Amino acid sequence: MPTETHNTQPPPDSQLARSQSLLRRVFQALSYRDFRILWLGAFTSTVGTWMQKVAQSWLVLTFTGSAFLLGLDAFLGDLPILLFSLIGGVVADRMERRHLLLISQYLQMTFAFVLAALIYFNKVSIWQILLLSFLTGTAQAFGGPAYQALIPTLVEKKDLPNAIAMNSIQFNLARIIGPVAAGLAFAALGAAACFLLNGLSFLAVILSLSILKKGLGPPATKRNLLAELRDGLSFVREHRTLRILSFLAFCSTFFGLPLITMLPIFAREVFQLGAKGYSILLACTGLGAVLGALIVAILGNSPRKGTVALSLQLFFGAMIVLFSLSRVLWFSLCTLFLAGIALVAVFALVSSLVQLQAPESLRGRVMSIYMVAFRGGMPLGSLVTGFLASHLPPTGVMAGNGLLLGAVAGMFLLLRARVELD
Repeated sequence: MPTETHNTQPPPDSQLARSQSLLRRVFQALSYRDFRILWLGAFTSTVGTWMQKVAQSWLVLTFTGSAFLLGLDAFLGDLPILLFSLIGGVVADRMERRHLLLISQYLQMTFAFVLAALIYFNKVSIWQILLLSFLTGTAQAFGGPAYQALIPTLVEKKDLPNAIAMNSIQFNLARIIGPVAAGLAFAALGAAACFLLNGLSFLAVILSLSILKKGLGPPATKRNLLAELRDGLSFVREHRTLRILSFLAFCSTFFGLPLITMLPIFAREVFQLGAKGYSILLACTGLGAVLGALIVAILGNSPRKGTVALSLQLFFGAMIVLFSLSRVLWFSLCTLFLAGIALVAVFALVSSLVQLQAPESLRGRVMSIYMVAFRGGMPLGSLVTGFLASHLPPTGVMAGNGLLLGAVAGMFLLLRARVELD
C-alpha cells in the first residue's frame, strides 16, 4: 500500500525568490546610479588611504620607536576635525558639495605625492610626516561634512540607513584590502610605493564626483557664516537625542579606536610580528567590520536602533578587554574580528539615527557637529592612550579603555527608556 509523503522543503523557486529579495534588501542603495558611482570611487580611494595609513604607522614606529609619536601622528591627523569641521559644515551648506569634495580630494592627493617623493629621495623626517598628517586632516575636515551631507541626496529617505551601511561596507572592505596590499607593496617596493598608490587612488573618487547628476545644487539662501554656525549649534543643543548620540560616538572613538592605533605595538611587542603580521591584525578588524555593516544593511530601517547600538558598544568594550589580556594569537585574531563587527555596527547605527534626525537645510552643520564628536574622539583618544602606553604597560591601558567604554554603554542601557534613543 503506497504511503503519502509530504515535502517539507520549500520549492526551489521560493528559495530563489527569498535569496533575491535578501540581496536586494542588502544592496538596495546600490540600485541608485549616483550612489553606486560615488561608492565605487570612494572605495578605490579608501583602499589607497588604508595603504598609506598602515605604511605611515609602521614607518613612524620603526623611525622613532616611540608609542607617544605613534599616537601623536594619529592625533595630528584627526586634530583638524576638532578645529575646522564646524566651519566645514557651514561651508557644506553654503556651496555645491561636490565642488567642496573635489577640492578636498585634490589636496589630499597632493600631500600623498609629496610624502612619497620625500621617502623615495630619502629626505623625510618625522616633523614632515607629522605636518603632512595635519594638512591631510585639514582637507578631510572640510570634505567630511560635505560627503556626509551629500549621501542623503543620492537615495530616498527610506533607504538612507542602508546607504550608510553600504558606505561602511566600502570603508571596511578597503580596510581589509588596503593593509594586505600595503604589506605586499611595503615588502616588495618600499614605503614610498604605498604613498604613491594612495595618491593615484584619489583619481577614482575625483572621476566619480565629476559625473554625478544629483546633489549638485547649492542652498537657495546664504547668511552670515557665524550666524549659520550658531543656527546649527543651537539646533543640536536643543535636540537631546542628537546630544546623546554625539556623546556616545565620542566615547566609542575615544576609548575604542586606540585599539587600531596601538596595533603596531601589540604586533611588535606582544606577538613579535613584522609589518605583514601587523597588516593581518588590522585586516581582521576590517573583515569583522564588513560583516557588521552587512548586518546593519540587512536590518535596514528597523526599529530599536538605539538599544542595539548600546548593546553592541558594550560588547565592543568587552572584546577590547579580551584582546588586551590575550597572549594567544588565534584568540586575539578572533577578538579583533568580533570587535570589528561591533565597531562598525555601532557607528552605522548611530550615524543612521543622526542622519534621520537632521533636516536638509541644516544637514551639513548637524553632521559636522556629529563629526567633531565622532572624529574628535580619535585624536584625543590616540594621544592620551599613546601617552599612557609610553609610561604604563600598553596591554593594561587598552584593557582600561575597554572597561570604560563598556561602563558608558551599560549606563545608557539602564537609562534607555529615559534617554529615548529608540
